[in-house]
Amino acid sequence: MPGHNGADMTEKAMTRVAEENMASGPGPVENAPTPPLRPAAYDPADYADVVAECAAEAGVTPRLVMAVLYNEAYKPHHPLLERLWQWWKPAASFGVANMHRATFEEVRRRHGLPQRWQDLRDDPAFAVRAAALHLGDLDRALPERHSPAYTRDELLALGYNTGERNMRAFAGGVAPGRMARSYLRRFRENRERSGEVLG
Repeated sequence: MPGHNGADMTEKAMTRVAEENMASGPGPVENAPTPPLRPAAYDPADYADVVAECAAEAGVTPRLVMAVLYNEAYKPHHPLLERLWQWWKPAASFGVANMHRATFEEVRRRHGLPQRWQDLRDDPAFAVRAAALHLGDLDRALPERHSPAYTRDELLALGYNTGERNMRAFAGGVAPGRMARSYLRRFRENRERSGEVLG
């Protein structure tokens, strides 16, 4: 089209879709923490109280949940940006815990959650709860006896990142691949950080 380049058209289309989604989509749950207006300012520490509450409900350690949030904080978390990203990549993960739709649907079914997958992007407290419940489910699927190379929390974090089947394989002594090793290395660093945040 004369006078317009592809980048301009894409930006306008993304803005239009985001505005339509914001007008029709659900808002944050009442009294739930909301993401900061400046996406770069997101810090999982803002949700320490929510993490503690959701970890207790799920039967996992708060440090596990918080460290997973730090591991998943590599991209900006803001409802507008996530709407734009979904328009660009419909299968993208949602929420401050980067949960994929198939994983969320399993958690929703297992725990009878009334919310939808899209609600993860608008309600960080719900996103934390869904992540904690998923970690609790992984914990119940993990054998009591496992490779001494990893702590239980480390295996659960690997399960969050790579799936239950891989977690069980790692627990049995199978070596993680390069990406899983990178996730584990960051998790170990973030677990120490999480201990400081949670007190």
